[in-house]
Amino acid sequence: MRLGIDGLKLPEVKKRGPLASLDHVKALGLEGIFFSSVLDMSPDLDRGLLRDIRAKADDLGLYLESGLGKINPYCSAESPELRATGGGDIIAGLIRMMEASAENGCRELWVSPGNFKPAYRGRLAVDRFRTDVTWDEQLLGIENVLRKLAPAARACGVHMNIETHDEITSFEILRLIEAVGEDCVGVVLDTANMLQRGEHPLLATQRLAPYVRQTHIKDAYVARAPGGFDFQPRPCGEGIVDFAAILPVLAKVNPTLNLSLEIAQSTDDNRRQANPRQCIQLDDPLWRAGHPDLSPQELEAYLSMVDAFERRVKTGEIADWETYETLNYGYPAYEQQSYGFSEAVHFIKKSAHHIRSLCVEKGIPLQAS
Repeated sequence: MRLGIDGLKLPEVKKRGPLASLDHVKALGLEGIFFSSVLDMSPDLDRGLLRDIRAKADDLGLYLESGLGKINPYCSAESPELRATGGGDIIAGLIRMMEASAENGCRELWVSPGNFKPAYRGRLAVDRFRTDVTWDEQLLGIENVLRKLAPAARACGVHMNIETHDEITSFEILRLIEAVGEDCVGVVLDTANMLQRGEHPLLATQRLAPYVRQTHIKDAYVARAPGGFDFQPRPCGEGIVDFAAILPVLAKVNPTLNLSLEIAQSTDDNRRQANPRQCIQLDDPLWRAGHPDLSPQELEAYLSMVDAFERRVKTGEIADWETYETLNYGYPAYEQQSYGFSEAVHFIKKSAHHIRSLCVEKGIPLQAS
């Protein structure tokens, strides 16, 4: 296994560009970078630039991963670059991206089933609870897009890996894999996103493990709050995710899997606005009705996990939501934001240290930079 980073959240990635960002990744002591989309490397799919990026990654001994984009057709208007890449044809654009990626040695490709809307609180922040189209209709649309792309994916020898994104459950991802075929569809395991769907991270990982081909290694604060449960990204080891249990599961099924850290994005890169708190509305009847696969047993395990985490918060071992916001973002005075470049780098190093330490403890070989 190798430990790298999600390119979208890498500090100064847009400022430096993809080639200089490879040097930055190396300087941080990491082993690779996972660009969410091949368009993040080259918006016009310039083959020469893509080859240069691949050659430099190889020279630095770094892994290079990439992706396609959103595959929910009801979100297409929110990703105009996909239509543009295909000259007006979204499917053609995604296939062009797939072909360029495969030519450049990236055959594990991220896809996502929706968009997160941080301006809205609770269930309305995710496409799962749109009121103009049902989630079942969106899932059918996603399946249809995957089926249209599947022949090209098979011809290119690539997997379209569905992220455990904010709006989808592990059960639904498994059904999509079964419907389209595991020969061309896999999983990007985000270790924290399933918390937003009421799923226990370890149980979800165990369900998906045979199909996991890429990762977002992420931790989060989850505790009771007015209206439900707070969700807040934290450095690995300072949140609720039990990596000591999850990493051996992943290593057993795929010992060459790359572990890509996903961190809270620096406010230098994305000026943070005063958004509502992310809220998991476990007790809301509409929320519960929208999760028919969530069993009483898993819900009980989830709540027990939260109970144990809240005890750590109560003792002061873990900062509560308000304290963490104040320290890192100057909440509620957002003009006093302090989570900039150096703080984001500190987040990366803390997370990397935790994951590496656990790999040593569990006897999981992890390539050193």
